Amino acid sequence: MSGRFDGETAIVTGSSKGIGMSIAKALAREGANVVTNSRSHERAEAAAEEIAAEVDGASTLPVECDVTDPDSVSALVDATVEEFGRLDVMVNNAGMTIIDPAEEMAPEDWRQVIDVDLSGVFYGSQAAGRRMIERGDGGAIVNVSSMMGSMGLHMRTPYCAAKGGVDNLTRTLAVEWAEHGVHVNALAPGYIRTAITDQSMESAGYTEAEVRNRTPLGRFGSTEEMANCALFLASRDNFVTGEVLTADGGWTAFAWGSRGR
Repeated sequence: MSGRFDGETAIVTGSSKGIGMSIAKALAREGANVVTNSRSHERAEAAAEEIAAEVDGASTLPVECDVTDPDSVSALVDATVEEFGRLDVMVNNAGMTIIDPAEEMAPEDWRQVIDVDLSGVFYGSQAAGRRMIERGDGGAIVNVSSMMGSMGLHMRTPYCAAKGGVDNLTRTLAVEWAEHGVHVNALAPGYIRTAITDQSMESAGYTEAEVRNRTPLGRFGSTEEMANCALFLASRDNFVTGEVLTADGGWTAFAWGSRGR
């Protein structure tokens, strides 16, 4: 059975776990050659092996890369093209957060989050965009943002600022590269069941019940649901570019903020 991405090649940064891993698996199931990535070669390799074990015939390449280093990101793209001959889909998923009150946020913590969550997305988009423009037949870039890119959340100052930047970076690149057939979109998840979500909730003092009560659908999202959204954005048969797809179970649409009241 053929897949939507047969013959195409995709990079997914930060794909050793969570949303990135689910996106990488989904792309592999749809026939794409998938490049897994982490700052650790061992984690990138483990991700590639897991995908190969779960998806029959999957073609994978693990590449260590620090998304805050533009030279490292360029090397990631170069290794991809050297191995598979082309790059069609770039998913800039790698991200992090630091939870602290704004008045206590250390400058180095601010820089670290901005470097990973915003600059890393730009470096990935830039390196991929150059290759896609050079090849001449377009491509798709999917930037993983957050619903927090369009709202404020206490103790998440650099994260919210970075994700807001990702949203407008996405729009700008989409406009600039449309003439080259490069679609650029963003996926903005809400509360998704991942280890980092559990950790950040614990640090910020939120409970599962509070998140469910604030979400109209009444539950956390899954990484597989985010992967389905990413596949839609990564395809180029939908006339969509420059958009931020918010997948948050209705959180940002909910004006009152508590179910049942």
